[in-house]
Amino acid sequence: MASQYDVIVVGSGPGGYVAAIRASQLGMKTAVIERESLGGICLNWGCIPTKALLKSAQVFEYIKHSADYGITISGESQADFGAVIKRSRGVADSMSKGVQFLMKKNKIDVINGVGKVKAGKKVDVTAADGKVTEYEAKHIIIATGGRARQLPAVPFDGVKVIEYRKAMSLEKRPDSMLVIGSGAIGVEFAYVYASMGTKVTIIEFLPNVVPVEDEDISKELAKQYKKLGIDIYTKSEVTKVDTSGKGCKVFVKTPDGEKTFEADVVLSAAGVVANIENIGLEEVGITVDRGKIVTDDYYRTNVEGYYAIGDVTKGQALAHVASAEAIICIEKIAGQPHVEPLNYNNIPGCTYCSPEIASVGYTEKAAREAGYELKIGKFPFTASGKAKAAGTPEGFVKVIFDAKYGEFLGAHFIGNNVTEMIAEVVAARKLETTAEEILKSVHPHPTMSESIKDATEAAYGEAIHL
Repeated sequence: MASQYDVIVVGSGPGGYVAAIRASQLGMKTAVIERESLGGICLNWGCIPTKALLKSAQVFEYIKHSADYGITISGESQADFGAVIKRSRGVADSMSKGVQFLMKKNKIDVINGVGKVKAGKKVDVTAADGKVTEYEAKHIIIATGGRARQLPAVPFDGVKVIEYRKAMSLEKRPDSMLVIGSGAIGVEFAYVYASMGTKVTIIEFLPNVVPVEDEDISKELAKQYKKLGIDIYTKSEVTKVDTSGKGCKVFVKTPDGEKTFEADVVLSAAGVVANIENIGLEEVGITVDRGKIVTDDYYRTNVEGYYAIGDVTKGQALAHVASAEAIICIEKIAGQPHVEPLNYNNIPGCTYCSPEIASVGYTEKAAREAGYELKIGKFPFTASGKAKAAGTPEGFVKVIFDAKYGEFLGAHFIGNNVTEMIAEVVAARKLETTAEEILKSVHPHPTMSESIKDATEAAYGEAIHL
């Protein structure tokens, strides 16, 4: 007889564990199946440990420039790479233990092993010793997440050609690194390693670094990275990596012809692919399109009783997206009133390099293509008292409004700590706040966040501080 549950969640990342907790809160008997560590990639190998690495890199940068703050440090400062990695892993472990506590607190059964969905609302779980146990639930949620995309021309070997998991657990800092791809993963690791002394080169296939961002943001990051000594090649493609020698010989097709680069390590950061293989989708008959599980607005698949959330679906592959989808999915299952579908055009994106990047809504290009007449304002942090006092005047705030009605179409930030600012715009857009209301909202001074109001003033020809 299979063990019976109301909800079984396959995967315990920020989608899976949130779904399980919300289900338990709503009175459902719940289990989570996890093949590795609770918290999934985000807590163990993604969001959290990378931020620990970035903080260490930032602290090292502060120390190197302490004289700019009137502080003299005698002797040469050095980054203990092994200790930096150890701290990052410790932070990840503590967060995973936190999820264990939440599972116990919410009386959720944790089943260790590899889950495979079956017809009849059943799941087989294969334990480490090979034993297979069948479980059954009224509702089965697939939240198996994603993994690093492997390019055909750049296969991983785990030593010289690596992906993000290995990049945050290397035993020794390489003298040189070539990074393929300049999305969030690529530029974050580029900053970590470059700040600690590694010579970093970024190869990007598209015309701009951080290609999903507004073009002004991309240009600013490229400028700041070049100051840091990072070489950037856009409109370029890695065609081959030769690892037969001591390091890597990388062949790259650029707009100026074929070039050859040498690096100790190649980090492939060319995106994420969904973990949907060998989890029973074909046997159950769940529809897949272009590598993603097809769902409706409430994450129901085409097979009754089966759901999918997070990186395995069409939405942005972001932890907070997975968590939001999880809550919507569970509340709809529970029959909660007024469950609202997620607005994917109001999802904040954050990149934790230095300077940080945060954005939400339309880019300028997308807004124009959508037919809007625009009012655009920019406020540079060189004019911000808080940024100047902090010694971080790099970057700016850019806001985009519909000229006709004042609708807040989008915002794009680059600078110190801007990832802590973007939520104001997300909430404003959710509440259908107009430019006029931003102008009349008193912002505290001195703060970085007042630059949102300053940029709005600039958009409407009312700038006080420019």
